[in-house]
Amino acid sequence: MRLLRRLLLALLLLCGAGAAQADCQYKLLVFAKPNTYHYEYIPIARDSFEQLAKLHAFGFDWTNKPESFDADLKPYAAIVFLNSPGEQLSPSQRRNVETYVRGGGNVMVVHRAAITPAGDWPWYERLVGRAVGVHPMLQTGVIDLVDKRFPATFGLPDRWIWGDEFYVTTNPHKVAITPVLNVDESSYDPEKIWPGQVSKPMGRDHPIAWYHRYDGGRVFVTTLGHVGEMYRDPTYLAHLMGGIYWTATGRGMAR
Repeated sequence: MRLLRRLLLALLLLCGAGAAQADCQYKLLVFAKPNTYHYEYIPIARDSFEQLAKLHAFGFDWTNKPESFDADLKPYAAIVFLNSPGEQLSPSQRRNVETYVRGGGNVMVVHRAAITPAGDWPWYERLVGRAVGVHPMLQTGVIDLVDKRFPATFGLPDRWIWGDEFYVTTNPHKVAITPVLNVDESSYDPEKIWPGQVSKPMGRDHPIAWYHRYDGGRVFVTTLGHVGEMYRDPTYLAHLMGGIYWTATGRGMAR
């Protein structure tokens, strides 16, 4: 038991947040900046990322400061925009992200980070691959697996009961994506929204998680993850970990 404790401590020292990339399989930059509707998730998500990092031997730097994007991004296997959209970055920081991706860097986008004002940063809009308009109120619905080959679906049931904000999206930039999860609109009310707003169904083709390659890098997007407690849910964390694994390494696709 004492030897096991020593091994776990050594792994934590090597692969904990802030560790050098050489000490782990890979290293992430996780951007989680509080905003009006998304702040309670941060301490929960950070704790879960620390647990995932210990289990899977990767390192990460956690930041809520846009200034982190002024630094050299090349040491990171992937950037994770965790409920924090790219619109919060300055023009020079945005250019640094673009250079990073064009050099082979990779990006994972989670929930609120997929929402960005139209025309504010067109490059980021194309990176996300879909534009988010409105969303109905948070409801329980049924999610369908549409690409079982992709790591972010491993461990998920074919029909997954989940409560979230099921974003309504459009494709103004005509970006080709590969959906991995769709939401079944018959399982919730896609028009249930706040007074003064209008939400219309998307129909059978309603992706809520997808991947694609953009400008030299890998991109994974999941629009799930609104409530803080979700970041304690084992099924949701398996979904996130699968996305992290593929985004950072390009591996894990079932043949």
